[in-house]
Amino acid sequence: MKYSRVCLHSFGYELPPNIVTSADLEQQLSSVYKRLKLPEGRLELMSGIRSRRFWNPETQPSEGAILAGRKALLSSGLTAADIDFLVFTSVSRDMMEPATASFVHNGLGLESHCQIFDISNACLGFLNGMLMLANMIELGQVRYGLIVASETAEDLVCSTIEKLQADVTLTRKSIKPAFASLTIGSGAVALVMGSKKVHDTGHRLVGGSWKANTRHNELCHGGQSGDDGTLMTTDSELLLERGVETAALCWPNFLKDTGWDKEKIDRFFCHQVGQAHARKLFSTLELNPERNFETLQVLGNVGSVSAPITMAMGIEKGKLKTGQRGALLGIGSGINSVMLGVEW
Repeated sequence: MKYSRVCLHSFGYELPPNIVTSADLEQQLSSVYKRLKLPEGRLELMSGIRSRRFWNPETQPSEGAILAGRKALLSSGLTAADIDFLVFTSVSRDMMEPATASFVHNGLGLESHCQIFDISNACLGFLNGMLMLANMIELGQVRYGLIVASETAEDLVCSTIEKLQADVTLTRKSIKPAFASLTIGSGAVALVMGSKKVHDTGHRLVGGSWKANTRHNELCHGGQSGDDGTLMTTDSELLLERGVETAALCWPNFLKDTGWDKEKIDRFFCHQVGQAHARKLFSTLELNPERNFETLQVLGNVGSVSAPITMAMGIEKGKLKTGQRGALLGIGSGINSVMLGVEW
């Protein structure tokens, strides 16, 4: 898909107040580590994640999304009345019904003409939201729209630790599917996009591509698990292999749809799972890893928030300058891949 009328206006993001290190989590699992003779530092060594952020207890996903959305709106210079479309895109939601977007809409004081709904697609929801809004702008249905996401990892990490502590049958092999759950972090991000015809910011969404590879939808499952709380089980090794395989299927279409030469892409912002994943992705696509801007070490895997908040922080740090090309590369369990090209 190629776009000619879609501008990016401004990002906003919110970092949760509490920093939790991988060493902190291992300390809580010290009895398990001792029994299984696991070395301290294993979690950071395997993932490359030094720390992640957590919200205060009972924080709802909509609260983070409202904070990020408010910042994005303020930076854009637009008012709540200008927004015609709002989509909430996280894995985490306030509740099954109503849509979490309804809480964000009310919290931001958006008006009744603004269409709202949720999109959920594992770690790719935000990128899917950008595609949805871009299509509506391209068709002339929307002047300005707002995409928001806010992940709350606290319950998943807490439930995982409690389950591991209680499971006396655990072995070095059977603990593996739970390790990915300990890499998850929290955070919120928002982006205002609009029609070039109404206001040309000079920051363009050039195009996007996607690929579904759902034969491998069994490799990562998450959700409520009865009295055990929120849990996720992941075959990390196979998910890495099949995920990068899916990205490799998507990549040629991305280059074709954007009309870009890969050597002319100045910066990459990826959905971040772990350092091994990033190495495998860049090696497979034959990309220069020095062009990859990461926040993995300090944010962990922030689900749907990961790629866009990394781009927002990269722009803030001057890693993507005016006129340069940036690519958002996403892989989500299911498995799907979405790639978007931005001329900043």
